[in-house]
Amino acid sequence: MKNGVKIFVALAATAALSGCSASRQVAASTPESVSGVHTLQVQPAAIADVLQATGTVRSWRTSPLAAQVMANVAAVNVREGDSVRRGQTLLVMDSSQFRASADRAQAAVEAGDHEIASAQADLELAQADFKRIDYLYQKDIISAREHDQAKAKLDSGAARLALARANREQAASALQQNNVLLGYTAVLAPFDGVVTERHVDPGALATPGMPLLTVEEAGHYRLEVTVDERDLKFVHQSESVPVIFDAFDGGPLRAKVAQIVPAADPASRSFVVKLDLPYNPALRSGLFGRANFSRGEKQAITVPRSAVVDRGQLQNVYVVGDRNLATLRYVSLGPRTGDRVEVLSGLTAGETVIADPAGREFAGKRIEVK
Repeated sequence: MKNGVKIFVALAATAALSGCSASRQVAASTPESVSGVHTLQVQPAAIADVLQATGTVRSWRTSPLAAQVMANVAAVNVREGDSVRRGQTLLVMDSSQFRASADRAQAAVEAGDHEIASAQADLELAQADFKRIDYLYQKDIISAREHDQAKAKLDSGAARLALARANREQAASALQQNNVLLGYTAVLAPFDGVVTERHVDPGALATPGMPLLTVEEAGHYRLEVTVDERDLKFVHQSESVPVIFDAFDGGPLRAKVAQIVPAADPASRSFVVKLDLPYNPALRSGLFGRANFSRGEKQAITVPRSAVVDRGQLQNVYVVGDRNLATLRYVSLGPRTGDRVEVLSGLTAGETVIADPAGREFAGKRIEVK
């Protein structure tokens, strides 16, 4: 009898526990309901068919400044980001050896001037002597030998003057060359711009061809994009296209196609297209940009940009499916047009999405569709 009572109590306890577990399962399987959420049903619509070409911002003019003589760097007057003016001294190299050579050449020029003056005086004297001797020779007063000697002295004086002038010209050329080399020891800004790279510091030994600084013209930029050969027919010279930069807000900029490089890259079969950008203080060399070229219209599914949930590098939308339950689904997005963005994959026509999650979590919740 006691055993029967124990079995009955155990069965009763088991039944009670089973009832509690079932209650918890029912409670757990009932999703939370959310109301007041705006949803929309996606359908294909005609949108602009856009060819999006990506590229990099470049300055209209970029000047890599390299050493033209071998010398130690004495001073670097600028750093990256400094604005410079045309003719401003950016870097100075040790000029002592070039200045000494220039001084020697200058002394040689001055010595040449003195030699020319001396030779000129001797020639003038020889000319006067020859004039008198020639007169006497014509009168048969002096011999032919004396006449020949005077003529030889005159010719020698003329030759000495010519040699002095040649030596002076050679010294002047050497002076000019040394002055040019001396000028190379000061690196000047070729135009108004900004220093974008600095490769050396004081004390470094600069050799001819060694890069020292890079200066680019500020305020004038181009976007260089690559376009596949199959899509080149959609790019037209001088057309104006919108360009989008992720680095700053404010909407797209209007850029003009300035050049279509006629030679294709043999590896990628793509062409480089250069677009002139309008002035914008936020533009910098090296920025990433996207140029949108029109290819007409196409049918596509779009959603409001507010419907997209960014999770790291992935984009998702909340899809309201069976029993109005919301699930977070990964989607692949295309170009953005205004406040809407094209969905390349992940959604099909007729599905319902939450229009503006606004950072709220809806996965697994029942949505009371408006």
